[in-house]
Amino acid sequence: MIQGKVTGRVWSSKHIETMPGGALLQVTIEGGGTLIAFDPLGCAIGETVLITQGSVAAAFFTKIKAPVDALIIGSIDET
Repeated sequence: MIQGKVTGRVWSSKHIETMPGGALLQVTIEGGGTLIAFDPLGCAIGETVLITQGSVAAAFFTKIKAPVDALIIGSIDET
């Protein structure tokens, strides 16, 4: 799992049909990198989040085959 801070939103007016409802967020991760993560929770800019990637992220979607490689699984209140 990866800890990061939401730094922005990514808007997409065109996307494939199997993309589920939710937001795409830009997240700055520890070490200075950034990634785009799918957010089913409704997180806001400035929140610290926990992300999972790869097959674990894709397995979250049981009814559809979603092309998601990074998934926000929690909002961290304190560490």
